[in-house]
Amino acid sequence: MRTTQYTVRVPTAVDKAMQKLAAQQNVTPYEMLQRCVKAGVAAETKPPVADDGSRELVAEVASISTRLADVERMLDRTLFTACAAYCYARSAAMGDEKTDEVISAETNRAYDRQRAAMAERP
Repeated sequence: MRTTQYTVRVPTAVDKAMQKLAAQQNVTPYEMLQRCVKAGVAAETKPPVADDGSRELVAEVASISTRLADVERMLDRTLFTACAAYCYARSAAMGDEKTDEVISAETNRAYDRQRAAMAERP
């Protein structure tokens, strides 16, 4: 095999990393440089192929994300319904003759308090 000689300048950090790798693998820094160049050329000429497993994984993560958003909306509606039930039950138990507008305002305040309490938790 015929070889060609190049003069290469590498950043100090790359040189240190190459020196460390060469020491770990018991080779000279020059041999490590050759290995790095060969590995780099191979990586550039043969880009990784996206396999079916990766595509399926991405599709599943997207599906989970969509379902999670649906669950969040459902929980939000459940929280509002619980706040409304509490406000109506409280009004009935106390014998108040509050209008729906007043109870609705109380429901919104209770809902906002619960959302604020959730936001404060780490």
